[in-house]
Amino acid sequence: MKKLRKSDEKAYIDDPTVWPKGLRKWTPFALLNIAIYLACCLVAIMAVPNRLWDPSVREVTLVIGFLGIWRYGWWFTHAVRAMIYGRFVYPGLKRKGQEIWDSGWRPRHMHFMMTTYKEHQDITEKVVRSIILEIRNSGVPGTIWLGSADRYDEDVISDFLRREASDLDLTLRIIRQNVSGKRAAIGLVLRAMNRSAVEKDDLVIFMDGDFILAEGAVSRCMPLFKLYPELQACTTDEEVICIGPRWIETWLKMRFSQRRLAMQSHALSGRVLTLTGRMSVFRASHLLKLEFIRLLEADHLNHWLWGDFRFLSGDDKSTWYYMLKNKAKMLYVPDALGYTVEVIEGSGMDRMVQNFRRWSGNMLRNGSRAISLGPRHMPFFIWWCLVDQRLSMWTMLVSPVLAVFATLAIGLSYLWSYLIFIALSRMLLSLFLFRYSRKIEMAYPWILYLNQLINASVKVYCIFRLSKQKWSNRGNQKSATDGTQLMELFRNTMASWCTTIAVALLALVTLHYSGLLDIPSLEMMKVALSLG
Repeated sequence: MKKLRKSDEKAYIDDPTVWPKGLRKWTPFALLNIAIYLACCLVAIMAVPNRLWDPSVREVTLVIGFLGIWRYGWWFTHAVRAMIYGRFVYPGLKRKGQEIWDSGWRPRHMHFMMTTYKEHQDITEKVVRSIILEIRNSGVPGTIWLGSADRYDEDVISDFLRREASDLDLTLRIIRQNVSGKRAAIGLVLRAMNRSAVEKDDLVIFMDGDFILAEGAVSRCMPLFKLYPELQACTTDEEVICIGPRWIETWLKMRFSQRRLAMQSHALSGRVLTLTGRMSVFRASHLLKLEFIRLLEADHLNHWLWGDFRFLSGDDKSTWYYMLKNKAKMLYVPDALGYTVEVIEGSGMDRMVQNFRRWSGNMLRNGSRAISLGPRHMPFFIWWCLVDQRLSMWTMLVSPVLAVFATLAIGLSYLWSYLIFIALSRMLLSLFLFRYSRKIEMAYPWILYLNQLINASVKVYCIFRLSKQKWSNRGNQKSATDGTQLMELFRNTMASWCTTIAVALLALVTLHYSGLLDIPSLEMMKVALSLG
């Protein structure tokens, strides 16, 4: 098993409050890199003939430009909302929460609901050490509820607690699951909590076995539940410690920067779009209800093609959907930080696609039912964000389709002009992301574009294959095949047919409205048939 490098351990103990922020992040070297990037784009504009306004493809450029204005306007809206939440709304919440904490208020008990499966020992020990530090600093008794599927993890944690936490009021309760899967483990833990002395206003921290808490992560969340009695859940910031290829690390850091921007924008409406399974804090009142437990451990979807099937991963989406359905207030705490440890073994590209399939599948499986709740169950902005997720998977594919066909129509010069447009537009978006990134990475513009393109493609593939699920992090779990081989063959063939039709329609409609393809009218088809 791989171990954390010294540089990774250094990243863990870094204090996020001293990370470069504001103007300090914009070092002379970073500004020079941005200037060189923009200068290269300027040289390319001067050197490459501008074919964007060629009469034969002018409508293509107009369509791409219209979509760009829409998407960048939506991005700018999120950026403004995130700035309002980060600079004005949350600092007030933090100040009031700190006053509550300084006055001596403490929760009755801290419950850590932790699931793990054959995790690397050094990672597990760092996770448990971070929990010990939170309990020690807060002076509140705690319980670690361990949802376990293997004796190995239990022994590692038990031995570590005996060595490091013998002086604390800290209890380890091991719930060995008798059914495979993370959802089953969480369900068994919640049922055990129900049988114990957990009270409805107790706070329960849901966390994964590879999530290392930064100092103060939990204590920054807890006063908010005292401040807002209607608050039922909050989710936290994440940074990545990647043990694997450098490009995967950069991609993950870019995604976490996107996450910070989006989360702060959503939180301005008192909701979020996911209660991240890596770490979220819940008020126990809903967690002790059978409806919540059953939804989490046996969440399922009835699909017209795939029938009734259970969700394999995405427990964070199930908890979120329950809270959304019950009109519960949810918040994002930007300075409550933890480190996600990603160990990439084997092909980095394969792991990237697997992650996309898991994340996109979870979003698609939950998105439609959340949208069907309607704006009455949530602020309109949040409801429209859910609708936009469904639209963007298609609109993202429009411009590359148009660029390819316009290139076939007038030559490579159009493709070069399009790539220059991508370079400049994605740098504009990256300038917003840099504010939420630990440092300025010049690879962001192109990684952002590839991220959007691959993500949209994977969503289009997954939307007709919602029952197909695989989770390499949990022992290569796969969704079970339900039905005969003949039925499975029919379903797979139908899914491929639907995907082909959807992509073909997207291409045809896009080409027609951009003027690259004229679809024959009904009268023209009648004339053609009569001549035949």
